[in-house]
Amino acid sequence: MRTKNTRRFLGAVATACVLALGASACGSSSDDGSGADKEDIANALKQGGKVTVWAWEPTLKKVAADFEKKYPKVDIELVNAGTNDKQYTALQNALAAGSGAPDVAQVEYYALGQFVFGKSVVDLARYGARDHDRAFSAGPSSAVRAGGSTWAMPMDSGPMALFYNQKLFDKHHIKVPTTWDEYVEAARALRKADPKVYITNDMGDAGATTSLIWQAGGRPYKASDTKVSVDFTDAGVKTYTNTWQRLLDERLVAPVSSWSDEWYKGLADGTIATLAIGAWMPANFSSGVASASGDWRVAPLPQWEKGKTISAENGGSSLVMTKDAQKKELAYAFIEYATTGEGATSRVAQGAFPATVADLESPAFLEQKFPYFGGQQANKIFAASARNVASGWSYLPYQVYANSIFNDTAGKSYVSGLPLEKGLAAWQQASVKYGKDQGFTVNE
Repeated sequence: MRTKNTRRFLGAVATACVLALGASACGSSSDDGSGADKEDIANALKQGGKVTVWAWEPTLKKVAADFEKKYPKVDIELVNAGTNDKQYTALQNALAAGSGAPDVAQVEYYALGQFVFGKSVVDLARYGARDHDRAFSAGPSSAVRAGGSTWAMPMDSGPMALFYNQKLFDKHHIKVPTTWDEYVEAARALRKADPKVYITNDMGDAGATTSLIWQAGGRPYKASDTKVSVDFTDAGVKTYTNTWQRLLDERLVAPVSSWSDEWYKGLADGTIATLAIGAWMPANFSSGVASASGDWRVAPLPQWEKGKTISAENGGSSLVMTKDAQKKELAYAFIEYATTGEGATSRVAQGAFPATVADLESPAFLEQKFPYFGGQQANKIFAASARNVASGWSYLPYQVYANSIFNDTAGKSYVSGLPLEKGLAAWQQASVKYGKDQGFTVNE
C-alpha cells in the first residue's frame, strides 16, 4: 500500500522540482493560485466557511474552539485520522484520489519532504508566512522553508536533552555525564553497581539514531532536483557508531523497545537510568511514569566533544495546507493562528513544547517549575538546546518509508552481533534501491 501510494505521488513530480528544504523540498509551488494578502484573508474570515483539519495533537482541540469563538462564521472540523504514518497513508490516498483530503494537516518535520516533493502542499509564503520567519526557533524554521518557499508552519519542536534518574545516580555516587564518553563510563559504572541497571534502552529507533548522528555532525542525506544522496560513511556518522557500538558490545543498553510496557516499568523502577530525547518528553513522564515523580531530572544533552553545546531536534510537527484545500484563505488563517500568537501560547499552556521564539524566551515559560523533576526549571535547559540545534540537517523526500525499514536493516545491529556500521550500510542500500525504484536518481 505504501509503495503504491508513493509511486502515485512521484508520478506527479516535475523534473524541475528543486529539493532543498531544511529537509528536502520543491522550489516550485504546488498550487495554481497566486495566494492572498491580509485583506483577502480578513474578508474570508468575515464571510466564513468550513476548514477541515487532520491532526492527532490534542492541544489543537482548544485552539480550534478559540478560533471559532474569535471568528464565529468559521467552522473548524478537527479530525483524528490516525497518528503519524497512519495519517500520512490516509492523506496520501486522499490526495492521490483527488477527493477527501483535508484543508489542513499535521505533518512531522521528517515526513514533510514527502508531501512537498509530491506537490501535495501549498507554498504558504504566498499567504504571508514569510512575515513569521523570525518567529520560530532555528531548527523548526529551517525544517519548513526552502529558498523563498514556506511549505508549512512549525507547530512545536523537540530540542534534545538528557533525562536522568538522579536518585539512581546519587545512590551509586556516579556523576551525570556531560560527554558521550562519560556516558559510556557512567553506563559501565551503573552496571557494575547494579547489574539490573542499564544506562538507557535501545532496540533500534530511526528517529533517535538520526538525531544523534545529526548532533554528531553527520549529514547522511542530501537532495537536489530529483537527485538524492544517501551516505552513512561520513565522520559524524562514524562518531556516533564508534560510541554506540561500545554500548552495544558491552551490553550496556537495555534490550527494551521504547513506549512498551517494559519501557515504562524500567523508567519507573530505576532499571533504565537515562533518556536522550526531545523536550516534549515531560508530559509522558508525568502520565506514564507517575510513580517515579521526584526521582528524575533534566540535563543538557551530552556532547561528542567536551565543552561544546551542540544539540539536535528529535520529533516535532508542522501544519500544512493541502493542494486540495477549498478555502485556502481560511486554511492559512487557521494555520497562522494555531502556530503563532494566541494559538501557540494556548498550546504551550496545555503542555506543548514551543517552536516560537517569543514563548521560548518568555519568563513565564523559562521559570516554570516542574514538580515531577523536583521543582527544576527544566525549560531553561530545553530553550538553550533549541538555540543550539546544529544547522544543515536534511531528511530524504521519502523518509517515512526509509524509517519504516530501519528495523529490518540497521535495527538488526541493536539486537544481534551485526556491527552498526554494517547495519547502517544495509539501511543505506535499501534506501537507495527504494529511491531508484520511485524514479529518483540516487547516489549517482
